[in-house]
Amino acid sequence: MFNKDIGIDLGTTNVLIYIKGQGIVLNEPSVVAIDTDTKRPLAVGTEAKEMLGRTPSKVSAIKPMKDGVIADFETTEIMLNYFIKKVNGKSFFQRPRILICCPSNITQVEKNAIKEAAERTGAKRVFLEVEPKVAAIGAGMDISKPSGNMIIDIGGGTTDIAILSLGGIVESSSIRVAGNAFDNDIIKYIKDKYKLLVGERTAEEIKITIGTVYPGSKNEKMEVRGRDLVTGLPHTINLTSEEVEEALRESVYTIIHAAKGILEETPPELSADIIDKGIVLTGGGSLVDGFSTLLASELKVPVFTAESPLTCVAEGTGVMLDHMEMIDK
Repeated sequence: MFNKDIGIDLGTTNVLIYIKGQGIVLNEPSVVAIDTDTKRPLAVGTEAKEMLGRTPSKVSAIKPMKDGVIADFETTEIMLNYFIKKVNGKSFFQRPRILICCPSNITQVEKNAIKEAAERTGAKRVFLEVEPKVAAIGAGMDISKPSGNMIIDIGGGTTDIAILSLGGIVESSSIRVAGNAFDNDIIKYIKDKYKLLVGERTAEEIKITIGTVYPGSKNEKMEVRGRDLVTGLPHTINLTSEEVEEALRESVYTIIHAAKGILEETPPELSADIIDKGIVLTGGGSLVDGFSTLLASELKVPVFTAESPLTCVAEGTGVMLDHMEMIDK
């Protein structure tokens, strides 16, 4: 088969690419380093992420995706082009069909921008599908039957919450509070409490290493280095899991309230199914310690984290490319 189909999880934090018959062939950060004088790309993906917060004045490391949508069209196109060429090589004699995932409530203008960026990379045809539906399929949920399934996909830029039945979305909500918001909460907390300035990479490391959202479930400490805002000199503090929980609390409860709102809108028959099956968590943000425990206690419904939450959307595109009839044309 000369024409291979490609599935793309175009995330705010990472881009994952699935090739039919090969599986996930690429998982790299959504970052592009640009020479500000010539506007030429210097690095894309992992190499560009290494430069974040460490570039000289003539180099700018850009994250072209914001809250799951294109914030910088030109840079997104450069990034997509680079990644598709990287996985594509010279193995295609025909232009591929591309399936791209996007948040559930983005505007038609934003959808068109994503589609156009993909078309300009040389795709034969571009399909768009909503993230929560694809994530549910990738997490192994059978959404084709007339029974309720609930998924909460906590990505980098957005959290998508959806109730699915008969292959479609019954109720959904997409809020711009997710993994990146957690990082910003940590930066703000350390700045307000310790008058210490830390970067995004340090905040992400704190979240992964000692972060928790459930009070008392983790009790760890971490040395954090940054710039003292009073003296302007480098300084080190000790941060605890308890403090990280406090920093993240507001954002986490925003997600919980959104989930409660969706459950309140759900038809009673489907609510009964959700109580039986529970809620499935996907996305990188769901890996923060204590998330499933906190959601289960707040929503009074069993909550399970998917087997590989980071790759559910990409794996879901693979299933859909094998069953093109599932794609919303």
